[in-house]
Amino acid sequence: MLIRQFRRVATTPPRRRLTSKNVTINLNSKQAIGSVHSQYLSFSIDISVLAGGFWWEGGTGSKRGLGTERVPPLDLDQPQLDKLVSALGPAFVRVGGSEADKVAYFTSVSKQDTKADALNLSQEMWHGLHDFCQRNALDLMFTFKYGLFSRLRHGRWQDDQVRALLEYSQQHQQNIAVCELGNELNAYWAFHGLTAQPSAYKLAQDYGTFIKTIRQYSPNSLIAGPGSAFWPKIGETIRPISNLTAPFLSHLPAPIDIVSWHYYPFQSSRSPVKTRAATLRNLLNPKCFLDYQKYCGELSVQRNKYWPKAQLWTGETGSAQCGGQKKLSDRFVSSFWWADQLGRGAKLGQQVMVRQSLIGGDYALINRRNLKPNPDYWVSWLWNKLMGQDVYDVSSSDPQVLVYCHKAKKLDKCTLLIINMSASPKIIQAQHFGAKKRRYELTADSLTSKKVRINGIRPKFKNAKVKLKDFPKLSKLNIVSPYSINFWCFEM
Repeated sequence: MLIRQFRRVATTPPRRRLTSKNVTINLNSKQAIGSVHSQYLSFSIDISVLAGGFWWEGGTGSKRGLGTERVPPLDLDQPQLDKLVSALGPAFVRVGGSEADKVAYFTSVSKQDTKADALNLSQEMWHGLHDFCQRNALDLMFTFKYGLFSRLRHGRWQDDQVRALLEYSQQHQQNIAVCELGNELNAYWAFHGLTAQPSAYKLAQDYGTFIKTIRQYSPNSLIAGPGSAFWPKIGETIRPISNLTAPFLSHLPAPIDIVSWHYYPFQSSRSPVKTRAATLRNLLNPKCFLDYQKYCGELSVQRNKYWPKAQLWTGETGSAQCGGQKKLSDRFVSSFWWADQLGRGAKLGQQVMVRQSLIGGDYALINRRNLKPNPDYWVSWLWNKLMGQDVYDVSSSDPQVLVYCHKAKKLDKCTLLIINMSASPKIIQAQHFGAKKRRYELTADSLTSKKVRINGIRPKFKNAKVKLKDFPKLSKLNIVSPYSINFWCFEM
């Protein structure tokens, strides 16, 4: 049975001998080293998808950070979509993206905005979004418009449009759980031209105005910022133009609740700048995951220095910038990165991980055209079912076997996440854990397969639900298959 499975994994990097190897995994302490938010695994709906803007599907390039093809507005009122989303909740859903700074709220776009290809977020869309959140146990994180204004002509940022939307939402009992101003403001130079790039000091002053507005008109909302974009290998890129997170935090005139940042470990073929291309080899190289750890550490230092009470959130992340890489981001090979970053982020103190995107693009959890779940959806589903909030310190003797451990959702149990990124099976020696209970193994016929198996069978919804007990028990052998993602449940 195992030999047949090895043969099915046909799309691999350079060949390795299919020999089993003993791997020791240690639970280094039974004391938790940290904890994450109960809605740790969250996701986004890009404003371009929601309101019908420029998006990635159907295009091969990009224009100032956007796709080249316009898409119709997303219909949120679909039972199939609700079924898939409710299985991942409760969660935050972030509505942001590059076109968040060009949105007209509830009004027809002006002639000036039309020239900039502005979007109109209608009242119907806004109400539909809140209804969608309520149905599916989602809390809204919303990116408010910073705008494309000339600072020389208009002076400081004005809060009139934000204030009007907040007042409207309060009147209609519409909750906005998290508010942020502008999308990737450190990358305005790339999206909107050098003259649009705010300095860290001026952005901090504008954020001060934004904070006062939110505290007055939506006092229960949390405030996140600055949502800076980080690139693999080069971080925030150009100093001092876009390297603004630290000076922004130092100049903020009022506290924020969340220090957020955006990160993609790879770039798709659509991306005009590639510091690490999304290739099969890179997606299977654990060393490519280490930049995330580096930037987490840097941001933690800055948070501790300036606003130590603020949470750290990865406010946007996906496998590859600019919509994901076709035939990779929507395939099984993407799941290794995603499983690792969920585990790594929790271990490094990130309270929430916002996946770009729930729907739309090659990197989506759900295919927008046919509403079928992509492989990363099932990693997310297993994580939400099996990984609790408390985080434990574990280590692996094999660099190709990545491991993370959380308290389970059930009392007195823990779940060990084992990611085997090699072409060989591994014999696991789990040290200092209690009795092993259940195992769940995610595999596929090939690394570029669109369909996955959990414990050997394809996951399917039955009567609008899918349950852990739908999957057969695995043998008691302590073996993980080649190229597999495993969740082992233990007593503490």
